Amino acid sequence: MKKIVTALFVSGLICMTDAQVKTPQSSLFGEIEQTVGLTKIEIEYSRPNKNNREIFGKLVPYGKVWRTGANKNTTIEFSDDVVVGGQKLAKGKYAIYTEPQADSWAIYFYTDNENWGNPQKWDTSKIAAKSVVKTQTLSQPVETFTISLDDLSSNSAMLNFSWDKTRAGVKIEVPTRDKVMATIKSTMKGEPTAQDYIAAANYYFTSGEDIQQAKKWIDKGIGMNPNPAYYQLYAQAQIHMEAGEYKSAKKIGENALAAAQAAGDDHYVKLISDLNEKLSKTK
Repeated sequence: MKKIVTALFVSGLICMTDAQVKTPQSSLFGEIEQTVGLTKIEIEYSRPNKNNREIFGKLVPYGKVWRTGANKNTTIEFSDDVVVGGQKLAKGKYAIYTEPQADSWAIYFYTDNENWGNPQKWDTSKIAAKSVVKTQTLSQPVETFTISLDDLSSNSAMLNFSWDKTRAGVKIEVPTRDKVMATIKSTMKGEPTAQDYIAAANYYFTSGEDIQQAKKWIDKGIGMNPNPAYYQLYAQAQIHMEAGEYKSAKKIGENALAAAQAAGDDHYVKLISDLNEKLSKTK
């Protein structure tokens, strides 16, 4: 009898140990990984729902620091030094805290990024950057609290916070130009390939840099390639046109169009045809 009781007791312990009831969190975890230009931005946060509640001014009081989500504090990490709201911010990981008001938010980038919610003691010396922004009123309510990186370009993005009918956002600027220029400078000191010359020329062209230098590089890159692709010739024709070299641009454009037609690429046929139409109106 004693052995039976012992066996039942052990069996009960095993059942208790093996029991692993899993339920979803009320505020689900969200993660964003986005490369802006050449800079990686990573965001981690928890996403509470509105659930028919009045959010700002009630659930999230005005004039008080908010964890900007739920559970553990929201974090953002930058792979490079950036500028947020006009202020320099060193690369690294930060907690994002906000202080909502009726028509504006203060957005804080806080160096202590390991807190469950707000820090026990708010330390102003740990504020690496602060930006006060005007809010927008949305026409439709957002049910789930959402952080997003919007209006992406090679040089910047908008960091937006949306919940209920409120959106607040701050501009993040990244050092794309500095990084690209550094790689071009170092590459040109070595033994650049045809593609290096073409890539540098395209960057100069699309970014409004020295067009004459872009022309020299695109010509060098194309000249190193015995069989340039039609899209490379299209880029060369564009750069020649921008540099005011219309005669050469027309000839290159004709060659590019013939190559695109031979390849059956209707998209580029249209692009090159449009460019050649513009060139036909130049002297």
